[in-house]
Amino acid sequence: MIQIFDGHNDALTREDYARFAQGRPGGHLDLPKMRAGGIRGAIFSIFTPSRGSRHSALPRQDGVLEFRYDQPVSHARAAAHATAAAGRLHDLELTGHLRLARGIGDLDQAFADDGPPAAVLHLEGAEAIDPELEALELWYAAGLRSLGPVWSRANAFGHGVPFISPATPDHGPGLSEAGKALVRRCSELGILVDLSHLNEAGFWDAARLAPGPLVATHSAAHALCASSRNLTDAQLQAIGASGGVVGIVFACSFLRPDFADDVDTPLHLIATHAQYVADRVGVDHVALGSDFDGTTVPRGLDAGTMPGLLEVIARAGFDTGELEAIAWGNWRRVLAEWWGS
Repeated sequence: MIQIFDGHNDALTREDYARFAQGRPGGHLDLPKMRAGGIRGAIFSIFTPSRGSRHSALPRQDGVLEFRYDQPVSHARAAAHATAAAGRLHDLELTGHLRLARGIGDLDQAFADDGPPAAVLHLEGAEAIDPELEALELWYAAGLRSLGPVWSRANAFGHGVPFISPATPDHGPGLSEAGKALVRRCSELGILVDLSHLNEAGFWDAARLAPGPLVATHSAAHALCASSRNLTDAQLQAIGASGGVVGIVFACSFLRPDFADDVDTPLHLIATHAQYVADRVGVDHVALGSDFDGTTVPRGLDAGTMPGLLEVIARAGFDTGELEAIAWGNWRRVLAEWWGS
């Protein structure tokens, strides 16, 4: 079985997170499913939702599907919520169910033995970090090794791209001065900066700072699905030129050209997006970023059925070496560059 690193999941912030070690019947990713599917490492996201409703659809008369732009979250609320969620990950490490990856050696060990899989602690939206960055090094000491400056809403660091289909990611201004300082300091510490939810102006601001290989942990190709959350060809080129990686997301509405949030989405669309990115910037810049437990994925797909997805990707024209790079090798290279070890 080919071993897998998955670039994004939301298992820690699901209501049934307490069943992660035993198995979550209604969830996409848990420890038994990871073992069954060959997932030996993954980025575990901490996301603080806005108060009130989330993802409220606003269909427009022109046929565009737009979702309500979520309200900002205060630093105090996000810090409290994120600290509790990070504690869940530390508890899973203390009980021997996961190992927190603080350096590339922790990932290599997870892929070399039969022990617990590796987990990378990630903040999806940096509201838990104060604009002065006083909390950042404390979070680093606690194991933070990946961070998205924004989710799809505004905060002190920049503007997330709203969910609109069809639309480009060109919505709103770029990174604030605090956001630029955050990217620089993450680069110095060795915290990967995830660009998936940044709007286009913020993406290019981050690219100009050249903090490390550009990474979108869970996105897809805008040319195939014109959602504002997907990456344009120019963005793909920048990621490839930097030596970075795109974790192909499994979200049905980011894969389908009709944007339908439909579980009856064929698996081959994930392979189609992977092939598109590979054709334009090279297979070395293609990886997996499921967004398990954070979105609607194709029916029957979860962490335990990943070998079947790899078979579908292989049929798109990838040989065994390329498939191993997509499943793990490309993530390892990029994480090693960001972490400096």
